[in-house]
Amino acid sequence: MTLHCAVLDDYQGAALTLADWSHLADRVEVRTLREHIADRDKLVAELADCEIVVAMRERTPFDADLLRRLPRLRLLVTTGMRNASIDLAAAAAQGVTVCGTASSSTPPVELTWALLLGLARHVTTENRALRAGGPWQSTVGQDLHGRTLGLLGLGKIGTRVAAVATAFGMEVLAWSEHLTAERAADAGVEPAAGKEDLLRRSDFVSVHLVLSDRTRGLLGEPELRAMRPHAYLVNTSRAAIVDRTALLRALREGWIAGAGLDVFDTEPLPADDPLRSLPNVLATPHLGYVTEQNYRTFYTQTVEDITAFLSGTPVRPLTAG
Repeated sequence: MTLHCAVLDDYQGAALTLADWSHLADRVEVRTLREHIADRDKLVAELADCEIVVAMRERTPFDADLLRRLPRLRLLVTTGMRNASIDLAAAAAQGVTVCGTASSSTPPVELTWALLLGLARHVTTENRALRAGGPWQSTVGQDLHGRTLGLLGLGKIGTRVAAVATAFGMEVLAWSEHLTAERAADAGVEPAAGKEDLLRRSDFVSVHLVLSDRTRGLLGEPELRAMRPHAYLVNTSRAAIVDRTALLRALREGWIAGAGLDVFDTEPLPADDPLRSLPNVLATPHLGYVTEQNYRTFYTQTVEDITAFLSGTPVRPLTAG
């Protein structure tokens, strides 16, 4: 019997070209969905015939209700080995195996620096003027050398961001709730006395924390007001770590100089969202992990996950608890 597999949110049409799916052809019929389906009823109708679904990161929440409405589903593969939007306990109760893939930490590091550099040197403003025949030099960029970068989070990504900052000759501060002096010393950074200390002292602030109950809304109005007026905020982690209402006020009223954003509360970002048009925002459509090598890893290991599942020996399983 041929099984049906849907690959969700394949915006670039890359899933089938960056991995070899051919040896599944006689057992699995694979289709890709190029557009995100936010409507729950439409999604259920699209996936109703599927025994296998491949989810891209946390774009599509698979909660207990959605899983219940997909009785044919037997294997759910997620890119990455952590996906907070999947109810693993509900999946197990329904007999759905959930498996993951490896994911590299280097692509979000690189995009963090693309946003930070773009903000500091007003790259989009100057490029737009050059293309349109506008003024030749209209901005004065910020130096990185000698300035201070504040890192909220010093895990794998934050540590790599710190190494680049050091190469630029920046001073680096770091803070997280459980950061130790030893961990900071190993990364060659100064541990801030606290979150507010970091925000007050930094010329650039970059967020590299996991979203949790502790970090949701971590940066609200008091925190954004504590930042320097010439400082920039970069968030390539999770949108909900920064209070959206406070951020919009900060950008409109000049509490901070601007923001580089790759993550949003609603994705894709609505066409009329003010973050698309604010002049002091440099935004990208959640590209932090979107690189050729990372996608090759995602989809090559997705094929491995499906193959192993079909043989009765699932690999890289994700379980609750």
